[in-house]
Amino acid sequence: MVSYKELGFVNTKEMFKVALERKFAVPGYNINNLEQLQAIISGCGETKSPVIIQISKGAREYANQTMLKYLGQGGVEMAKELGYSIPIVLHLDHGDSFELCKSCIDFGFSSVMFDGSHLDYEENIKVTKKVVEYAHERDVSVEAELGVLAGIEEHVISEEHHYTDPEQVEDFVTRTNCDSLAIAIGTSHGAYKFKVEKEEDIPELRFDILNDVKKRLGKYPIVLHGSSSVLKEYVDIVNQYGGALEKAFGIPETQLRKATEFGVSKINIDTDGRLVFTAMVRKYLSEHPKEFDPRKYLGLARKELIEMIKRKNREVLKSADQADYIKI
Repeated sequence: MVSYKELGFVNTKEMFKVALERKFAVPGYNINNLEQLQAIISGCGETKSPVIIQISKGAREYANQTMLKYLGQGGVEMAKELGYSIPIVLHLDHGDSFELCKSCIDFGFSSVMFDGSHLDYEENIKVTKKVVEYAHERDVSVEAELGVLAGIEEHVISEEHHYTDPEQVEDFVTRTNCDSLAIAIGTSHGAYKFKVEKEEDIPELRFDILNDVKKRLGKYPIVLHGSSSVLKEYVDIVNQYGGALEKAFGIPETQLRKATEFGVSKINIDTDGRLVFTAMVRKYLSEHPKEFDPRKYLGLARKELIEMIKRKNREVLKSADQADYIKI
């Protein structure tokens, strides 16, 4: 077992406190490989943004848990070498069992999410509480989920959307003692979030539910999953160079900015990063058919992802220039 503190990570307690006070959302960026991690460290370092590096169950299996531990530690050391003083969290995204959450904590994660949305209410509380008790003994943060997001993200699959019931949130948070709560207000996993023909038909998020939840919980960290905007410019590039992403729509960035004003403290972005990466790799290989050096096309993708992250931090999440306010 290794403590996340030995690896240089922090938990989410202090950054969420500051996010609530200063009304910004900490970015939760998912990684699957080295280049994505490098881009996140550079993009958040250059914008002086706190960051939550998210690893899903599938990403953990893909990369190997031991490799991820040292990869994450390498990211922290990279930030220091480049002169970036930013708080970095290593977070399990959508942990679906106590055993998985425990394993990640034992391997140096500073935050874990237990996603009990597939369970009934009482069972969700029971397992979440068990995760919280194990985590808090080791000063690790726990994110829980109440409500069900539609869409597909690796092993997280749901055809139906069930909004969070505001009348349940106080009871759930009190009984589980979780540190933050992911709620369902209309966001969705994957690149196909809405069954609409054009962008103008995308429905607005249920800010009435969010407002009700905030009234009941007060200054408490709320999380939005499935919050990629499925950026049209990158969808177009993917399709231009052989892809087939039709009717792929995400959450308008104007709505995400509005969510930060309502007190959302963390916004998860995974699909947008994948789209950027895929778009740049497709484009480069199509334009350079004789090239076979992975550093060329992965380097281009990394560079473009850095720019996307910097813009998201500055213009959407408002997390840029907030790192100095967080004690690490």
